[in-house]
Amino acid sequence: MPFLRGFRFNLFLVYLFATWVQLQTKVESDQYKVGDLDSWGIPTSSNSRVYDKWSKYHNLKIGDSLLFLYPPSQDSLIQVTEESYNSCNLKDPILYMNNGNSLFNITSVGEFYFTSAEFGHCQKHQKLHITVGVGGNTDTLSPSSLPQSATSYPTAFGDIPMSPSSTSSPHPNLNFSLIVIGFFLCALFPSLLR
Repeated sequence: MPFLRGFRFNLFLVYLFATWVQLQTKVESDQYKVGDLDSWGIPTSSNSRVYDKWSKYHNLKIGDSLLFLYPPSQDSLIQVTEESYNSCNLKDPILYMNNGNSLFNITSVGEFYFTSAEFGHCQKHQKLHITVGVGGNTDTLSPSSLPQSATSYPTAFGDIPMSPSSTSSPHPNLNFSLIVIGFFLCALFPSLLR
């Protein structure tokens, strides 16, 4: 019977360890409201490059999402190629959204280009270019050069899965993790202590 009691205890420890590992591999993602408090619209003449500043201030990663808020009766959103972005060509968009509450999930690394689908808005700098990947936006602006409203918002829709290969930084609790793993190994195999 002592073997069975020890076996149950070891099984319980394995269960605890598996639960702990699952908690450590939780994916973190953020949802960013494009333009922050200014929302998605034609920039003011005093802040005509608001979206350039916004994209340089935010370091986006796979799993994050962009929320574009705008009045659906007055505006819309399209994802375009780099060439269409530079020339403000609204024909043949990659993606078209017009519900006023458009959510774009970032699922891969690369360059992404967005503009308003309304005629004349792109020429008035209502367009956004983002970089997603290792290093993200390398020419980030200092927070002091941006308006006070340049904040990010936590995701409201839950976590978005991210591929394991896209994580670039080690887990901050690595030492603690090693200690816990050592504890479980010693508890499972007490002969290691002798």
